[in-house]
This record gives sequence, structure tokens and C-alpha cells, in this order.
Amino acid sequence: MSAIEFNQMWKEKLLNRFLAYVKIYSTSDAESETTPSTSRQWDIAKYIAEELKTIGLEDVSIDDNGYIMGYVPSNLENDDRPTIGFISHYDTSPDFSGENVKPQVWENYDGSDLVLNQTTGFTLSPSKFESLKKYIGQTLITTDGNTLLGADDKAGCAEIVTAAEYLIANPEIKHGRIAVGFTPDEEIGRGAHKFDVAKFGAEWAYTMDGSEVGELEYENFNAAGAVVKIHGLSVHPGYAYGKMINAGLLAAEFIQLLPANETPATTKGFDGFYHLMDITADISEAKLQYIIRDHDEEKYEARKKFLEEKVAEFNQKHGEGTAEVEIKEQYRNMKQQFEGKMHIIDLAAKAMKEAGIEPKIKAIRGGTDGAQLSYMGLPCPNIFAGGMNFHGPYEYVALESMEQAVEVIINIVKA
Repeated sequence: MSAIEFNQMWKEKLLNRFLAYVKIYSTSDAESETTPSTSRQWDIAKYIAEELKTIGLEDVSIDDNGYIMGYVPSNLENDDRPTIGFISHYDTSPDFSGENVKPQVWENYDGSDLVLNQTTGFTLSPSKFESLKKYIGQTLITTDGNTLLGADDKAGCAEIVTAAEYLIANPEIKHGRIAVGFTPDEEIGRGAHKFDVAKFGAEWAYTMDGSEVGELEYENFNAAGAVVKIHGLSVHPGYAYGKMINAGLLAAEFIQLLPANETPATTKGFDGFYHLMDITADISEAKLQYIIRDHDEEKYEARKKFLEEKVAEFNQKHGEGTAEVEIKEQYRNMKQQFEGKMHIIDLAAKAMKEAGIEPKIKAIRGGTDGAQLSYMGLPCPNIFAGGMNFHGPYEYVALESMEQAVEVIINIVKA
């Protein structure tokens, strides 16, 4: 690497750390009310916290909700620099299995199809994912086709910890105090809900939770989760005439009330959507779980109102109380929180350019802990972590992308 001497030993540290993280089962659960939402997240939380202590960070803590914080001490004689932070989340998405992850390492990728699973024939192919061609000659880490990988965001976790270890091992790199934080439950929209901004003590921070190399984001969706419950009436089918109300059939009817051209698969750029995440249904009860997304605040509010109106119309047709909806805020577009603070973005862009990376400043079609943290008083844009095809068995990350993320972190603190 150009700005730091990231030799083979450090590359192996980064790779082995990432492989260790992804093997730890840490999927979050939107149905749970606890924090972390799953007890299994404690396994990786305790692992990371102990690692931070081992490599020499000070004031390492893990609170009752699984939030980890630690600090690389300043090595300046007269430190008047602000404390800055780096944050990532250690839970993985419930969209696909994260249990028993078996990562595979492919050195010097040649651009051909990768058969991830010899038994099933599951294949990662550049004919389906053209972005693979960008990584010819690099080291790829993939799944075995049965689980997601967890690069979202264990790549970010590994990068932050490795950068912290590198800085401690190389005191000739001068820097101010650096805060690092790791959160649970980001994948279910609650990653920053109980984050103690005052305790973290940073003037601003960066989430290492983006995808492709160069991504730098300070705009994101406004976001809410919605649960529509539909109540039916179960009777014996032989005596059902005029009596049975099949909640499953009513759920299918309700789904058709939302615009078919406003889903994740039919929108792009700044377009918002309704996304049906999960359905559970029988004759008596049905539950539809949606997420609502829009970059524009007025359109976002209109989307929430539209969903409520459709439930009201549904009840007018089928009887009051047939359906009910609960909408919960998840996060807001952080763009307005950077008015007058664009030096935070400029610093990250400069750090990328020094690493030979062209910044790709764009809006996120999603969200990060940084969106919530920015509204909590901690401006927190998002930087790439390198992973691709998140939340499914086609997920992969290049080791070289992770190395570049480490370099960007170090370039930021040097500045």
C-alpha cells in the first residue's frame, strides 16, 4: 500500500481476523425486544472486546446492551485535535442464514465461475454479477453457498480493529485520540438506539459499513418498519359457508393494494419503495412485515400515511378491526446534519485520494448506524468496507478492498 507499509504479516492479520468474525453466528432478530436482539450476538461482542484489550486499546468497555467502545490514545505531545471515531456493527442480516458460515478463500481470482458448493453446484459467476471482473488477480472471500458471508459488517469490524492495532504498533504515525465502537442490531434498524454518544466522546465519526471501494455516503433513506395484522375467523371447513374469514386470503388481497412498481426490485436512485419483508398467515391471523423507504422527507411521510389509508379502506370493505397497522420510525436522512460540516466529508475524500482511490460520493439506498447517530449529535458519514452482494449466499469481499479500507482509516487519523 502506498501510504503505509501493510506487509504480508498485516494482510494475514486482517484476513484471519475477518475469517474468525464471520464464523461467529450473530444474526439479529426483529421480533425480539431485547438488546442485543439475540443472545448469540454476545459471543462476537465479547470476542471483539477482549481483542481490543489484547492489542492495547485503553478504556475498553462493553455495556449491558452489547455496545463496545475503546480508544487508541493520542501520541501527540500537545494534542489539540478533536477525538474522531470509527464504528461498525457486528450483527448479520436475518434475510438469510448466518449460522455455520464456512468462508472460502480464493487467491488470484482469474475471472471465471466459482463453484462455491460442489454438492449443490452453487456458483458465483461474472455472467450474473459483472462486478466480479473488477477483482481479477485479487483474493476473494466467499460463502459456501449455504449462508451469507457477513462482510456486512464484519469486514468493517475487522478493518477498524486492524487499523487500531497498526496504529498502536507504529507510534511514528502521529494522531489524536481515536474512538472505536461496535454495535448490535444494525440490520434490524436499532443499531444506534442505545449508543451512548456522550460516553463515546468523539466530535464526529465514520461508519465503515459501505460496499464497493470508494463509496462515501452522507445521504440515506428515511426509514420506518410497518407491521400489518389481519384477523380472520377459523371454523371447520365443512361448516364454513357464510362464517369463515380466511386471514391468509385477506393478506394476499391486501398486498395487492400497494403499488407493484414501488418495490426495491422496481426502483433505483432516489426512488422510494414499500418492501414486503415477511409473511406469516393461517386462517385466523396473518402478519405482513414491511419496510418503508424514501429519501425525500415529504414523500416519506406521504408513504406512511398512504399505508394507513389502505388499512382504513380495507376495514371499510371487510369490517372494522379486520386489519391494523403499527408503524415504527427507524432512522432519518442524515444529509441535513452535515450543513456547515462538510469538512468531515472532505477529510474522508482526501484520505481516499491519498490511497489512490477515487471517492464515489452518493446516496445510500439503505441506512447505517450513522444516520441515527448523526441525529443524536454525532455526525457520522459512511465509508466503504468492501463487501459485495450483501445479505445472501452470493456475498463476497476482496481482501485487497479491506486493505484499502484500513489505509483510508489510517489516512484520516493522520490528517
